[in-house]
Amino acid sequence: MAALVEAEGFARQVKAINNIAARAIAVLLIGLAIQQTSAPMALAGEPAPKLKTETQGAFERYVKLAEARNEGELKRGTALLWVDELSAEQRAEAYAGLKRGEVRMQKLEILENGKPIACPGGMIHHWTGVVFIPSAKVADVLDVLEDYDRHSVYYAPDVERSKLESREGNHFRVFLRFRRHKVITVVLHTEHEVQYFHDAPERAHSRSSAVRIAEVENAGKSEEREKTPGEDGGFLWRMETWWRMEERDGGVYVQSEVASLTRDIPAGLGWLIKPFVTGIPKETLTFTLEATREAVEAQRRAR
Repeated sequence: MAALVEAEGFARQVKAINNIAARAIAVLLIGLAIQQTSAPMALAGEPAPKLKTETQGAFERYVKLAEARNEGELKRGTALLWVDELSAEQRAEAYAGLKRGEVRMQKLEILENGKPIACPGGMIHHWTGVVFIPSAKVADVLDVLEDYDRHSVYYAPDVERSKLESREGNHFRVFLRFRRHKVITVVLHTEHEVQYFHDAPERAHSRSSAVRIAEVENAGKSEEREKTPGEDGGFLWRMETWWRMEERDGGVYVQSEVASLTRDIPAGLGWLIKPFVTGIPKETLTFTLEATREAVEAQRRAR
């Protein structure tokens, strides 16, 4: 009898534990469903942010200072990678990591007269990263970067469509359709002006500006349309990019630097907007560098 009572008590405990677990799982599933359905509702109920003149002006001042810094470093011609500015010990560790296949990233901030540049109504994101491609040449990297009709292959799924619109020498105008998902999905139609510079047989760089960015509403549906640039979700208003390629150590070091402008984080929607606005710039740049390395290596294997 005592054994039977003990067994029944144990069974009730197990049942209680299972009920608690079931309730916890149910709450989690309901929470996820609410999050997915409330995301578009929250955005739909919020007035569309607008790119203000003072916001754009702040970003233009920021880019002007970043451009001056880049030009100075290129003119100097030495220590072209951001890791070269590290201490001797940190630099050695960084290069060892690059040789192991790592992507080395750094968050940047350009100061004006020693102070951060205020950007009312917007946020400036500035990242640089470098990757090493063993056994490659600068020409191999340029073959991939300049092959814009195949960027939708090299950089999928981030780039859904790509097209070279025109080329005059080393000047390109290209179209890229971006798709990014993090809590919510954002699709953008972008046009870029890109200029390449062949500095030496073992060195090159490029400068790219997004001259048009339009958020796509109802992407992939029959009612798909572009929102008015600057009057959209504000997930990407401006983007400026600098690439550097240097051939040494039995391969090519590829560095990309991106400064972008997005909306500020709206009150009450931080949980929804913040992961996309603050996390995507770093993640996208990391993916771009990794995808560039993979594309160059695939092209070399195919020869």
